[in-house]
Amino acid sequence: MIQRVVAMYFSPTNTTKKVVKGIADVLSDNLKCEQCDVDFTLPGVRENIQTFGKEDLVVFGTPVYAGRVPNVLLKYIHTVQGGGALAVPVVLFGNRNYDDALAELQALLGEDGFLPVAAGAFVGEHSFSKILGAGRPDEKDMAIIRSFAEDIYKKLINGSIPESFQPLEVGGEYPSKGYYQPRDRQGNPVDIRKVKPKTSEACDDCKLCAKVCPMGSISFENVREYTGICIKCGSCIKKCPMGAKYYDAESYLYHQHELEEEYVRRAEPSLFI
Repeated sequence: MIQRVVAMYFSPTNTTKKVVKGIADVLSDNLKCEQCDVDFTLPGVRENIQTFGKEDLVVFGTPVYAGRVPNVLLKYIHTVQGGGALAVPVVLFGNRNYDDALAELQALLGEDGFLPVAAGAFVGEHSFSKILGAGRPDEKDMAIIRSFAEDIYKKLINGSIPESFQPLEVGGEYPSKGYYQPRDRQGNPVDIRKVKPKTSEACDDCKLCAKVCPMGSISFENVREYTGICIKCGSCIKKCPMGAKYYDAESYLYHQHELEEEYVRRAEPSLFI
């Protein structure tokens, strides 16, 4: 019997958080049980091992980076101990595609001792853009999310839960053959891995960017300096109250504009129960 619903997520711009909590809220209300959050966006939280058991239902969400679960999270995800808890793997993509990410997350959770009861790929505003998937998840998405959670609840009360890990058919491959590779119009790879945001004179040194960086890579002493990697999550740019963080690298801007031009259609969530 489920005693606790856990909303667990990595969400630099709060879009994955919105989806995961939307599902968890409906499930905990229907199951009339405790609900708690594990937000592992910031590096300090990822230093702690999370342990679950058979009375837990964990809605576990990550964004999609280059068609995969962010590789910086893989080590942490493998420290999570499922202990036979039920799980709902959730991925959030920026209106392009979720590729192998959902299959990968489901498999990783299975390896950690979770039992998947449902899974979903949802759309959020792209970390690179304010145009691509703008404002999503929106109210139409949230209605789908609430309905999805109701369907999960019906599955739970009907008792059709496997006793061991049984992967759902969610599309994509695991192990994945690789990451999505952006290319220019001549077919040459576009590499943005070393690109980092710049800081304009509009910066008032509030330090918010350093506080919200999920890699802890922005220096508190000088927010124009980086002490570690940038994963292009968009947190420092989208949360800066002065709009002072920006990219000017030609490769990054090319890829951003290419995505905005090619993926103008409204991508829809993919649900699996």
